[in-house]
Amino acid sequence: MSDQDFYFALDVSGDPEFDQMLAEVARTVLGQVGYAASAIDAVTGQLRRALVERVSDGQRRCAVRFRSEAGQLEIVVSGAGRADWRASWPLPAS
Repeated sequence: MSDQDFYFALDVSGDPEFDQMLAEVARTVLGQVGYAASAIDAVTGQLRRALVERVSDGQRRCAVRFRSEAGQLEIVVSGAGRADWRASWPLPAS
């Protein structure tokens, strides 16, 4: 799948059940793209920390966006009046 561009976004509440759901979505996306298990764990951990930082002030809604384009995967977490968290990684070779 790493040679295909895609984009999708989720609006999450930050509740514990959504934390688990988001982790599963991220693992599935990253696995389908071709990342190794160690990379998936690292990225999922960073994503979880970014989400926790944005819901810690009591404002629990956040947007999470995944975008694959031009050989890069970008994940953006925004919400709760804080600056967006952005990270990008090269897509694994197919």
